[in-house]
Amino acid sequence: MMGKHRGLHMLTFTLLAIGGLNWGLWAVTGWEIGQIFGGMDETISRVIYILVGLSAIYEIVMHPKHCRMCNPGDDNTMRQGPAGM
Repeated sequence: MMGKHRGLHMLTFTLLAIGGLNWGLWAVTGWEIGQIFGGMDETISRVIYILVGLSAIYEIVMHPKHCRMCNPGDDNTMRQGPAGM
């Protein structure tokens, strides 16, 4: 994975991690990250949740292309040469 695709992947992965941690936090404590910004009804909280949802869609669609475990014969490191060049 190179360039902007790697950056987009890292962004969406980070947002998914935040979303997953938020669900776990809510399940254990009844508190969610969105409460920092005033709760679910605040615009910033909705934007964050929309971005997390869009990230999930992106990763679901792109996963088969990027996942080394799903595509063991498609090892990008071999095509890039030594040290990822």
